[in-house]
Amino acid sequence: METLMNFLTDLNRNNNREWFKDNQERYEESRDQMLFFTGVMIQEIRKFDPGIPLISPKECLFRIFRDVRFSNDKRPYKTHFGAYISPGGRKADRPGYYLHMEPEKSFIAGGIWNPEAAALRAVRMEIHDNPEEFKEILSLDEFKKLYPAIEGEKLKTVPKGFDKDFIEVDLLRYKSYAFATPLTDKQVLNGDLVGYAVHACRQLYPVNRFLNAALDKWL
Repeated sequence: METLMNFLTDLNRNNNREWFKDNQERYEESRDQMLFFTGVMIQEIRKFDPGIPLISPKECLFRIFRDVRFSNDKRPYKTHFGAYISPGGRKADRPGYYLHMEPEKSFIAGGIWNPEAAALRAVRMEIHDNPEEFKEILSLDEFKKLYPAIEGEKLKTVPKGFDKDFIEVDLLRYKSYAFATPLTDKQVLNGDLVGYAVHACRQLYPVNRFLNAALDKWL
């Protein structure tokens, strides 16, 4: 990953089209490195998550080009590579595994981020009906070590249609059911990145299975 990380470090300092054009070959080498890593991760994740199809890494990798039409930040390029491994790849609305490579900001994540209203309600319904099962997943020792908190925003009030006296009502307030664990640059650059990433993704499988079951049941 050294080629990729060095490229992203330089891109962060030179985020303009002229520099990018002059360094197109470095970008392509870095992209190929991310695609290779994603391909390996797909194969490894499929060993414990049967819901992940034999999908192309290109279907999982996000574009590096930013959409600046409605943003005050006009920098044309992202300063990271990201890939989302799930049924349907990066365009999927299903729980999956996200790989984020960025100097000093890399991480592994999973679950479901900012789902549409129907999917969010489905997850909340499943948690409402099976709170102990969900809490047990979140309290697994290795999961809790890597993913100590649910990421994202929470409602200040109880979601519409749910009982405010429900004993685990706080679990229903989240707008996302996503989880993330950081990767240091040392972890990214050493020889066991795949082993660490596979371990981190394996811990996400039970929560992804729960969330997928919720969508299958309630949608």
